[in-house]
Amino acid sequence: MVKIEVIDIEKPAGAEVIVGQGNFSIFTVDDLAKTLLTTVPGIKFGIGMNEAKPQLTRYTGNDRELEEIAAKNALRIGAGHVFVIVMKNAFPINVLNAVKMHPAVTMVYGASENPFQVIVAETELGRSVLGVVDGKAATKIENEEERAKRRETVKEIGYRVD
Repeated sequence: MVKIEVIDIEKPAGAEVIVGQGNFSIFTVDDLAKTLLTTVPGIKFGIGMNEAKPQLTRYTGNDRELEEIAAKNALRIGAGHVFVIVMKNAFPINVLNAVKMHPAVTMVYGASENPFQVIVAETELGRSVLGVVDGKAATKIENEEERAKRRETVKEIGYRVD
């Protein structure tokens, strides 16, 4: 039997979330913290990471509220070696390559500021992430006005298209 569950990821308004999976949690949770600190000056974050043995959620960060939220989200997901990063003062684009390049990270399921859900399967052995839902479904193709607005927004936040 397989039970499917949808976990709503909780985070403060304006916070970004990254959900991924790795290995060797006892080491990786602290090493990912160092990676984040050295990638974006001024980043605030919390990381929660589940360890299959001894079946607990490890956590760290530099913001107590974000640490607690990340740890609670990871525990609710419950799958072994899954990590949750909740961060402010940085976008996922600023840290994703550094996170993905960590030798113990096996995959990143998703990263977003949008409402975020994790789809979890549970068997008699344990839990596994099947995938994520990142925000609402698209309902149309952008028009020229929306395209111009998108490009203006990108410039406003410091990224350039042209």
